[in-house]
Order: sequence, then structure tokens, then C-alpha cells
Amino acid sequence: MNWREIMYEARLFLCNSVVARIPSHFLRTAYYRNVMAFNIHTSATIFGSCRFDSISGLLVDGPSVINRGCRIDTRGKVKIGKNVSISEEVIILTADHDVRDPRCTSRLAAVEIGDYAFVGTRAMILPGCNIGLGGVLAAGSVLTRSIPDYEIWAGVPARKIGKRPTNLMYKAYYRRLFH
Repeated sequence: MNWREIMYEARLFLCNSVVARIPSHFLRTAYYRNVMAFNIHTSATIFGSCRFDSISGLLVDGPSVINRGCRIDTRGKVKIGKNVSISEEVIILTADHDVRDPRCTSRLAAVEIGDYAFVGTRAMILPGCNIGLGGVLAAGSVLTRSIPDYEIWAGVPARKIGKRPTNLMYKAYYRRLFH
């Protein structure tokens, strides 16, 4: 392992093992922006205990909220729009392995979550699956295909269960003092 790889692994370790537990949004966000090279809007909030799989690759517009305990795989890039609410313990994956390939090669596929989207607690978004404008992924669901604008999806695998109004106008701004 060379010096560059060691520094990369050290930044990632500090992010997930130390910084994620700091009870200050300001300090965590400063580390994410300056050391991890994440692009996070000033009105966006990332709560504590979130884990990341790579340095860089995260864009969070604001206001948006990523709640506690989420795992965000930034290897293949994750883009989160405005007024997005991501509930606790959500998993967003951007990498997997081709199990049909004898070498089980790794693959990357970006994930984009559109403005006004909502992702319920413990939902999982698989690589390359996007959530359109105002889209909803219900709690505990596994997203294996992209959600079109304003649709509500639930289940394993997730399927359309309804529509959402198109005149959304709320602000997804939520910040606690010690979270």
C-alpha cells in the first residue's frame, strides 16, 4: 500500500468512525466538505452516524435532510436534490458485482434523487436506480428500478402503489442541536 492509499483509507476511517459520532452538524459538515470533498449545500443536514464508502462523489442540494444511520455508497456518485427527506438507516448503493461474470467484476452506477423526494426508514436503493421529482420510496422497500416523477413505490421489490400531488411546496429543513 502506498502513501496515497494510506491517506485515503485514513480519511475514510476518520469520517465513519470518529466524525460521524461528533454531536455537531457544523463540525461534521466542515469535515465532509473540506476533507471528504463532498458538495453539500449550506441548508442541507446530514445527521450523525452516517457512513460513506468513498471520498468525494456526493452532491446534496438544499434544503435537504439525511437522517441518522444512513449508509451512502459514493463510489459511483450520489446526487440528492432540493427538499429531499431521507429517513433513518436508508442504504444507497452505487456499486455491485456482476455475479454472472466468472471474475465477478465490480460495476458502478450513479444514483440520483430528485427534488421533493422522500425515502422511508430502512429503504434500500440499488445501483443505477433513480427517484424522480416528488417520488416516494416507502419504508423497508428495495428499489430495483427507477421511480418516475410523483409516484409512490413500496415493497420488495418496490412497485408503484400510488401517485403524489404535483404542487409540492414544502421545505425539507430539519436540524437538531446535538444530531
